[in-house]
Amino acid sequence: MPALNFIGGLAAWTLLEYVIHAWLSHTFRTFASPLHQVHHSDPRRVFTIGAWLPVAASWIAGLAIWGSAPGIVFYTGMVSGFVLYEFIHYRIHFGTRHNRFEAYLRERHLVHHYRAPNRCFGVTSPLWDRIFTSEIVSAEMRPLRAAVAVRPPLTGPTNVRMLFRFGPTH
Repeated sequence: MPALNFIGGLAAWTLLEYVIHAWLSHTFRTFASPLHQVHHSDPRRVFTIGAWLPVAASWIAGLAIWGSAPGIVFYTGMVSGFVLYEFIHYRIHFGTRHNRFEAYLRERHLVHHYRAPNRCFGVTSPLWDRIFTSEIVSAEMRPLRAAVAVRPPLTGPTNVRMLFRFGPTH
């Protein structure tokens, strides 16, 4: 049963990722919109740093209070999905792809960034794009993926450097 709770949390993360990215960042004007626009303007600002502390604190507090209760195992799956999202999102922008799946996720996300900003919202999975019809059909997607596939990975620092900045900035 705990494994199913954890897997359920991972699956729930993919829906939450879609809701945050598609609806809270693009479709509706919310608190997330300007934060997300910064990433579209500068893809080097790839990490959701503002969420790290609250997510970690709530997860640790939940473990301390409820231990391995089913809801905490489910939430652990969601937190794991968020960590995986951060890793994949970084790799999409900064890493060289190591397999076809990485190439697929990278190309989908770069299509979102550079060709179709109101489509392809799922970073870790295309599932919810397909369900909510924001996925681009194969025939239309092929040339878009080919156009962005040639973009080299980003270089230089990410926004994580902001965590370690002390003193005046130049």
